[in-house]
Amino acid sequence: MRGKIKLAWQTIRQLSGDDAYERYLQHYARYHQSHPECVYHAPLNKQAFFKQWQDEKWNGIKRCC
Repeated sequence: MRGKIKLAWQTIRQLSGDDAYERYLQHYARYHQSHPECVYHAPLNKQAFFKQWQDEKWNGIKRCC
C-alpha cells in the first residue's frame, strides 16, 4: 500500500511539474558533467531554474493564428 501511495505522489509531482528541478539536476549530472565535449558550467540554482522555466513557458506568441 505504501508503495502505491509513493508512486501516486511521484506521478502527481511529475504531472504538475513540481519535480522539474530534481529532473533537471539528474539530466545535468547524466549529460553535462560526464561528457567532455560539453562546456562545463555549474547547474542553475533552483530560483534561476524556475525563472528560466517560467520565461520559456510564458514569453513569446502562444497561439496558432
